[in-house]
Amino acid sequence: EGMMCGHCVKSVTKKLSGLDGVVHCEVSLENKSAQVESSKPITESEFKKALEEDGYELTGFQE
Repeated sequence: EGMMCGHCVKSVTKKLSGLDGVVHCEVSLENKSAQVESSKPITESEFKKALEEDGYELTGFQE
């Protein structure tokens, strides 16, 4: 939650792409979602912390 424009998408993409192990990240403003591929496990709390640092909220998580 919290994405409202293309700048938000870029910000979230940059933040998630910077997590250790992330090899691909695709963020959708329309769907208010992000799909992340990683080379190692990343916990829900790691995603949540990264997003909250920039003012966004994690509202769902699927492995």
